[in-house]
Amino acid sequence: MTELIICEKPSAAAKVASALSDGKPIKKSNKKVPYYELTHGKQDIIVGCAVGHLYGIAQKGNKGWTYPVFEVEWKPTFETSKGADYSKAYVDTLKMLSKKVKIFTVACDYDIEGEVIGWNALRFACGEKDGNRMKFSTLTKPDLIEAYENKNKHLDWGQAKAGETRHKLDWFYGINLSRALSNSVKAAGSFKVMSIGRVQGPALKFLVDREREIAAFKSEPYWQLQMLTKNKIESWHEKDKFWDKKEVDKIYTKIKGEKKTTVDDVKRTQHTQVAPPPFDLTTLQTESHRHFRMTPKETLSHAQSLYLAGLISYPRTSSQQLSPKIGFAKILKELGKQSAYTKLCEELLKGKLEPHNGKKTDPAHPAIYPTGHVPGSLKEREKKVYDLIVHRFMATFGPDALRETMDVKFDVKKEIFKAQGRRTLEAGWQKFYGKYLALKELELPSLKKGDVLDIDKINKLEKETQPPKRFTQSSILKELEKRNIGTKATRAEIIDTLFKRGYVEGKAIIVTKFGMETVKVLEKYAPEILDEALTRHFEEDMDKIRGGEEKVHDVLDEAEKFLVKISEKFKKHEKDIGKELLEAVREAEEESRTIGECPVCGKGTLKMIRSKKTKKQFVACDRYPKCETTYPLPQRALIQNSENVCKDCNYPKIMVIRKGKRPQELCINPKCKGKKLEGEAKKEAEAIEKGKLEKKCPTCGADLVLRKSFYGKFLGCSTYPKCRYTESLKGDKKKFSKKKAGKKKK
Repeated sequence: MTELIICEKPSAAAKVASALSDGKPIKKSNKKVPYYELTHGKQDIIVGCAVGHLYGIAQKGNKGWTYPVFEVEWKPTFETSKGADYSKAYVDTLKMLSKKVKIFTVACDYDIEGEVIGWNALRFACGEKDGNRMKFSTLTKPDLIEAYENKNKHLDWGQAKAGETRHKLDWFYGINLSRALSNSVKAAGSFKVMSIGRVQGPALKFLVDREREIAAFKSEPYWQLQMLTKNKIESWHEKDKFWDKKEVDKIYTKIKGEKKTTVDDVKRTQHTQVAPPPFDLTTLQTESHRHFRMTPKETLSHAQSLYLAGLISYPRTSSQQLSPKIGFAKILKELGKQSAYTKLCEELLKGKLEPHNGKKTDPAHPAIYPTGHVPGSLKEREKKVYDLIVHRFMATFGPDALRETMDVKFDVKKEIFKAQGRRTLEAGWQKFYGKYLALKELELPSLKKGDVLDIDKINKLEKETQPPKRFTQSSILKELEKRNIGTKATRAEIIDTLFKRGYVEGKAIIVTKFGMETVKVLEKYAPEILDEALTRHFEEDMDKIRGGEEKVHDVLDEAEKFLVKISEKFKKHEKDIGKELLEAVREAEEESRTIGECPVCGKGTLKMIRSKKTKKQFVACDRYPKCETTYPLPQRALIQNSENVCKDCNYPKIMVIRKGKRPQELCINPKCKGKKLEGEAKKEAEAIEKGKLEKKCPTCGADLVLRKSFYGKFLGCSTYPKCRYTESLKGDKKKFSKKKAGKKKK
């Protein structure tokens, strides 16, 4: 009897087929969807795949935009989602393959979402009620063979039921609350699709609370006394902050003219610093943000790519623990084949390999670790994440580091100043974490009690207390985890959604006017939507369903009753809610269109406008026709006000955001001297323009010609759009980067 193994994605299917095949698997395709035929021992196997979720929750029937609605069913995503047409071929292929086999095995990622993907493929595409289940944490050959030979005879029904319940809950909340908001705006005489979700609401609420703390904060003045010695030792008065100006003035007057200070006390303290635990997803995301300024979503995306390439273990884990069964020595030996890690791995292999495991656990997967496989071609950002994971893995096996703290007290006319130095005596694990180490080293000179030092300066500094810091994408991730809002796999998406919906913006996260007003309206009419305790309660219910301690229908019934109650509140105050939301929407839209002061007339404001005739976006002064100033904008991109001014011409700068690319900050002035070519770049451009210099396209052999865009001048293939090769001019590397040539998209 032939067996069908269902994987989550095509790349995973290729790995599974290669690992299990006794020879080379035969690759075939149906409607361009790959599948593999192979033999493992005496078993004939077909390895097929989904492409993520092939089915999604949808409303039964066609009842329009009414709410509340709870009659739902699973439908193929190609029927319910724009842009998901490609998934039909995967569904059809699984249906076709299912007719050839008698045994079914799910080999999707071993987590709640993977279980749902596999279960839906089984029951809807293959017509099966149950199947075998492979469990693995890496896509390496040994792990996949072990997972296959020790597969469970049934799906993980706890995960499957919890996953389906989560999908239904998210749909119930997302659709009903979004319709309630949108219908309220409609009742006020306008139309705008608005949305809020089960998890986004509470997340936005605590960000708004932080904004309110900052706005309500009243700074208080305080003073500090700082002493600098001739040999560059910085010390501070032992009182630290003075709240009484008279008190600090009295002390400062007493000591400001002193030229000498005496060491009153020296205390050295040594302490060990244990190695860090291996990465769980949250700590990987926070470290990636700290070192590379990657968003949590970007880090997860790169980690997922590394996992699918067989280079690291499954990244969606909350565990900080590693088990010896993964083969510590074997992994380090393999990592040692990469020159960047050779010496460090050799040193670790000389000692006893015991990881410094953390407290956090995960029932499905270990902490994130490298498999040891040598990477092939990786993108630059993927390399960074991979290198960080490898160094963290090595560091967790390192010995304790020994640190010394040196506390020194200085006496100036009976006033005590304190200085503190810190240094590493024995690096231990620190050498393995290398450039990712975040330690402040401040080594003080050797001092003893009674030493007299020359004073360089004594300063009286006036300062103000500061409001609470805004969250960054890294710190908000930790806060969501701390509050148990969302899951390890969804928190990055929650943050990203808040940005996409225009509720928040900025690196130091600022809640927009739209976000503030939305929360204000919800607090007034339906505060329950923003209650994080309710979200936590449902997350705990998911865990109970997974463990068999809670029934699905009880959880869904509770959610339905809650949403019926909320819907009644919305319908009762629909027009009032709509008016307040509409005002917030219009203010937010007006704010988002504003670029800055018009540099020509100095009286108007530059606004983003989309031409009704050409559909192109551009910038124009709002005093038109008195001021006819206009500037072009990049097309097919999201344009935002960067709130910065160009240092070369003092014109406003904009942020250009394109999908899959890093945001670019650009000056709107086409004649800005910062965009002009200089030096070698200018000479090269002039020579090419006059025909004195010929350069050939390295992709197709045609001539390269001088082209100009919003970003400045560059070289491009003369056969564009057939060939899309571009190249920066000499000396202008910072402004342009090479793009790979490619065929014009259909």
